[in-house]
Amino acid sequence: MMSLFAYIDWQPSPYLFEIGSFKIHIYSLCWIIAFVVGWYLMANIFKKENNKKEWLDPLFLYIFVGAIGGARLGEYLFYDPSAFIERPIEVFLPVVHSPGETAFGFLKDYEFVGFSGLASHGAALGVIIAAVIFSKKYTKRSVLWLLDRIATVVPFGGAAVRVGNFYNSEIVGKGSDLPWAVKFHNQSSGYGEIIPRHPAQLYEAFGYFILGFVMLYVYNKTEKKNDLGALFGIFLFFLFFIRFVVEFFKENQGNEAVAEALNIGLNNGQILSIPFMIIGVYFFISSKNRKFIN
Repeated sequence: MMSLFAYIDWQPSPYLFEIGSFKIHIYSLCWIIAFVVGWYLMANIFKKENNKKEWLDPLFLYIFVGAIGGARLGEYLFYDPSAFIERPIEVFLPVVHSPGETAFGFLKDYEFVGFSGLASHGAALGVIIAAVIFSKKYTKRSVLWLLDRIATVVPFGGAAVRVGNFYNSEIVGKGSDLPWAVKFHNQSSGYGEIIPRHPAQLYEAFGYFILGFVMLYVYNKTEKKNDLGALFGIFLFFLFFIRFVVEFFKENQGNEAVAEALNIGLNNGQILSIPFMIIGVYFFISSKNRKFIN
């Protein structure tokens, strides 16, 4: 009888609803939730600091483009670089090759699937680049001031996206016999046999959720927000430390191009996380020499 509760069967629809060929993916909804929550938290920060309200909407447009663009390019650059030559349409548009389908009314033999292949390391780089461009155009302040504020709200968005990955049965964990192991019936065939696995996406989401509250506490209850780069440093180190640890429970993703090239016993996610962690430590330690004066 106990064997009935040895794992959790997981076979949900990836769509919130579908009308004909029009489908709303739960994964896409999680991205929307991430940005809505981020906008709300950032609006509170701007209000508390008496920053210009008119910065908010363009800021989130920049961050949205940076995050999605960076995540999409990072997915193929780090995990499937040959796709830039073999399947460029799939890299730059949210479609996959599917004979007989028509996406957007003009792409024959392609099906609209949304952006499901997104790399968090690429997203981080995209957001940083977007913040640099935005700061120069709008705030005229140090980009670290903006990155500190972005870092305070981003972990909650990261948690939402990982929940979306869980619904998509992607980024699955390694096999497990723990009672909360999950059998992902919709997993990609590339992961091998359908067996009970660690819900690694939820491990990561939980870690990011806790980090989000830590970041809000540090921002609201300490003076670290006035040390330029301190919050950004804390965020970078702990977000990618969480990622590094959770990778031990994950199946490898894609071709693991970086890991195969270096061959040092770590996977792509871990290798790519190390530079971010080091940079985070640098910004936190050096932040005491950089004071923000409004």
